[in-house]
Amino acid sequence: MLDKLELLLHLASEKHFGKAAQSAGVTQPTLSSAVKSLEDQLGVRIVERGSRFRGFTKEGEHVLTWARQLTSDMRAMRQEVDALRRNLRGELKLGVIPTALPIVSEITIPFRGRCPDVTFKVSAITSEAILSKLQNLEVDIGISYLGEEPLGRFRGIPLYDERYALLVAPDGPFEDQETVTWKEAGRLPLCQLSSDMQNRRLIDRHLREAGAKPNCTLESNSMLVLYAHVRTGGWASIIPVRFAAELERPGRLRAIPLVEPVIKHEVGLILPDRATHTPVVAKFITFAEKAFRRPEKSPV
Repeated sequence: MLDKLELLLHLASEKHFGKAAQSAGVTQPTLSSAVKSLEDQLGVRIVERGSRFRGFTKEGEHVLTWARQLTSDMRAMRQEVDALRRNLRGELKLGVIPTALPIVSEITIPFRGRCPDVTFKVSAITSEAILSKLQNLEVDIGISYLGEEPLGRFRGIPLYDERYALLVAPDGPFEDQETVTWKEAGRLPLCQLSSDMQNRRLIDRHLREAGAKPNCTLESNSMLVLYAHVRTGGWASIIPVRFAAELERPGRLRAIPLVEPVIKHEVGLILPDRATHTPVVAKFITFAEKAFRRPEKSPV
């Protein structure tokens, strides 16, 4: 039955019988037969019938919830048994918001040093897509904002605080200033991440709160595109300080801290809210917490 439940998860992800069968590596009749067999075994209709996929029934949504849990538990069991026989191995799939990409290597490098048989697949996706892919077991761990939007059935593990800087060409505006206010930054032509990104929504909100109208004249889902346009001197960009440090080069770009106010947003791991995880996921959590260990607050 577990094989059939895994096929059901492919259907939930693709929302199309043909595409789901292709992603699962089976024929469409095999997929349809698996769904029909599950319906017969459980005595309920799982999928709305029609000439094409029309969604899941109410009962089907409940079956999906169990399918995700049972499939995840089986994967965890297989990895744990495998880890007892040999060194930790497997593939770890990470869904990461674009602005957090520079920090991934701070975890993966020491992880691979201890567990060389684990491979990584890192995808740059939106915060909403991270939750969706976690739910359908398409990614194992998300790295995204915490506390800004509901996490639903997932939990967050804080790693670091994201702060912001204005990225400009070295001979651009504010070249004599050590800091720039959000209101001042809002007067410049900006190139920013696309509006489906949570980072963009947060920055637009902070600009409005500072009394500035967001003046974004170019947007992209690629940080490298923003970098290339800032280099021309025709644009500036508001980006996280950690990412600015990766892009800032002497004589080419300058990152100026944004103040009035100094704003920070918590970024961390997002995981299914469960007591146990696969050995690979559990090990990644350990390395992530070690890489971003926060100093303990001194007693008052």
